[in-house]
Amino acid sequence: MCYTVTMQADRTYWPAWGRFLHRWGLAEPFAVLIETAGPLKLLFAQLVYLGQPLFTSGGTQKWQAFASLLENEAESRSFAAFIRKEEAR
Repeated sequence: MCYTVTMQADRTYWPAWGRFLHRWGLAEPFAVLIETAGPLKLLFAQLVYLGQPLFTSGGTQKWQAFASLLENEAESRSFAAFIRKEEAR
């Protein structure tokens, strides 16, 4: 049950991340990258975890949610679909 709550909490940041990506014209490139990066996403997730003390903006929960997104293939694909859907609006 705690896992479900955590996964739902991770998605609370998706709208803000989507707006950021759309504002900078990075939504589609990021969606393609997140779908095709494969094992590299695990490496990037570990780098995010290691770099958390250095990232001062956004708080640690956002960075943990982002790293978790990178680690989870299903969530990565869901986020890619989410930002594409937002782009179509």
